Amino acid sequence: MKNRFFNLMLVALVAVIFGSVGVLTAEDCADVPEEIMIDNKDGYERARQVPVELTHTKHVEDYGASCEDCHHVYEDGKNVWEEGDPVHKCSECHDHNEDQGNAKKLQTAFHSNCKDCHKEAFDEGNKNAPVRKCTECHKR
Repeated sequence: MKNRFFNLMLVALVAVIFGSVGVLTAEDCADVPEEIMIDNKDGYERARQVPVELTHTKHVEDYGASCEDCHHVYEDGKNVWEEGDPVHKCSECHDHNEDQGNAKKLQTAFHSNCKDCHKEAFDEGNKNAPVRKCTECHKR
């Protein structure tokens, strides 16, 4: 009888622990917008392409991207940004019109980060990763 009660209590405890972890994880994700529009219209003389819609879930769940693949803060050449750190707009460090120190101009930074990652995913077998045409990301 004591053994049965102990097992029941153990199962209840495990359920509470897993439930708590799920709630805490959901709270962390609640602050992350599902979709963001990368338009950066402020600062460009004219828009040459339409904005890019980025879906967090698609990148994380379908492509296995981690937050640090896109979000970064560099110190001594190393990305020290960690999940939970503040996320700043790319244009806070990347100027729209020119490179500044080690920070590439904004469009170059986007293209380097996004296109390189897409090409790597494509080369690793993800044939759905857009790599060939501008309109695969810049949808009209």
